[in-house]
Formats: sequence, C-alpha cells, structure tokens
Amino acid sequence: MRALAVFSVLLFAVPAMAETRIGVVDLRQALFSSDDARAFSDQLEQDFAGTEEEVRKAQQEARTLQERLQQDGAMMNESEREQLKAEFQEKAQEFSRKKQQLDQTLNSRKQAFLEDARPEVDAAVKELMEEHDLDIILPSETVVYVKPELNLTDALLEKLNQ
Repeated sequence: MRALAVFSVLLFAVPAMAETRIGVVDLRQALFSSDDARAFSDQLEQDFAGTEEEVRKAQQEARTLQERLQQDGAMMNESEREQLKAEFQEKAQEFSRKKQQLDQTLNSRKQAFLEDARPEVDAAVKELMEEHDLDIILPSETVVYVKPELNLTDALLEKLNQ
C-alpha cells in the first residue's frame, strides 16, 4: 500500500516538473555590461583619476627607495641605511594607506550603484519572466549547464539598456 502511494505521488509530480519553464541569466554580466554601468565606470575614472595617480606615485616612490636600499645599502654607513629604511617604510605605509582609502571609497560607490540598480534589474527580470512565460529564472552561477535558448542574459541586458 505504501509503495502504491509513493508511486502515485511520483506519477503526478513528473508531469508538473516537465511543465516548469526555467530561464537563466548572468545578472553580474548583464548589469556590468549595461550602458548605465559603463557611464558609472567612466564617471569613477574621472572622479578618482587624481587619487589613483597619487597612489601610483606613492607606490613608485616606495619601489625606488627599496631598490636603492637593496643596491646601495651595503655601501652606506649605518645611519644612512637606517634613514633610507625609515623613508622606505614611511612611503610604503603612505602607499598602503592611500590604496586602502581608494579601495574602500571605490567599493562603497560600487555598492551604492548596485543598490540603486537593483529595482531596475528586478523589474527587467520580472518582464523577462512574463514575456517568456517562465516559472523560474535562476542566476547562472547556480547552474552547471544551460541550453543557449534558455540563457536570457542578452535579453536582460537589452532591457537594462532601454
């Protein structure tokens, strides 16, 4: 009797699963390939070009001091070597501090962009579901393989660019 019950449940479940329509999107690719993301990226480059140059300059100055210490350190007296070491450490710390500040600011701005874009992405995904009569849209990173016709990333990108 128990086997018959399990069999009947499976018998009715298989047709229901066969009717489920699934689509897949690469949300990250669609979002970061969108026109809005490109404009955002261009704006970031403009806003932080000076800061990035300062970071590169501090990095190069630290490298130069380190190379000088390695090449000429053996020929210097103790006080010169210690002074050069102190300069190097100071420049290395300056580089590290500036790089960390830049990274934090960039990450914060990127996170704000993602949060601002979320409602638009959600609306575009819902439109795709309705247009393609889908029951589920899965993110591509959770799927091992998808038939090309079920990958709706390009359609999502089109909607985001409208």
